[in-house]
Amino acid sequence: MATRRNPTARQIRLGVELRRLREAAGLKAKEAAALLGADSVQMSQIESGVSGVSEERVRRLAANYACADEALIDALVAMATERTHGWWEEYRGTLPAPFLDLSELDHCATFRHDVAVIHVPGLLQTETYARALFSYMTPELPQSELELWVEHRMRRGIVLETPAPVPYKAVIHEAALRIRVGDRDATRAQLLRVLDASDADHVTVRVIPLHLDGFAGAGASMVHLGGAVPRLDTVIRDAPHGTAFIDAEAQLAHFRTLFRKVEGASLDASKSRDFIHQLTKEL
Repeated sequence: MATRRNPTARQIRLGVELRRLREAAGLKAKEAAALLGADSVQMSQIESGVSGVSEERVRRLAANYACADEALIDALVAMATERTHGWWEEYRGTLPAPFLDLSELDHCATFRHDVAVIHVPGLLQTETYARALFSYMTPELPQSELELWVEHRMRRGIVLETPAPVPYKAVIHEAALRIRVGDRDATRAQLLRVLDASDADHVTVRVIPLHLDGFAGAGASMVHLGGAVPRLDTVIRDAPHGTAFIDAEAQLAHFRTLFRKVEGASLDASKSRDFIHQLTKEL
């Protein structure tokens, strides 16, 4: 197959998982390449996501790696053979790659869990809130680029509005709800947007009040996207130099536990709605 100049995060993840299976089987890249009638360079390109791989090759490798997890194999085959060209492709070359990778992961996710401590989660943001947030960046974005960033963020919300929307849970700290990213009216509109979204059966919003004792999870902000099988989950966190996509098994286990702890510390959905209603009245 032809090589790719800029593989997506999902294409890279497929290669990573194939490499992990090979390493678990105790095979070197050269030995695995021989199973496909290829060389070590081609194997390296497959495992880095630079080159695609067919269903037949994925299944042959899995068999020779003694992988008995049929659900995982089927999920890897689906990743290898999918030909999705989603709406986010319109922004390729005009927005940073992580924006597009996140949109693709949103599209493919089986669930999404957000923990937000400082800002309202992106999927729940109003256009005014998103514009104010992006306008605060340093150096400032040119107006044309700012509008692209805002437009893209608004379009990402489609995953909550499709006929088969992704199940979504958001745990939001009171601080994120109170901080006035925009003015008073914009803040109130943002709170109403969160309430409106929480009306949907597939959306659960829970709040962590400031007065809660024993909450030490101020650094817990994250996005957890479910894969076709748990091993293919992805956690996304902001890093000092960009966005970090986390997929190591031990790290995924850590963030699953973290989400359960943060969720357990929050108000239930009904009390959270009452809490947000009260905040809107204060404005």
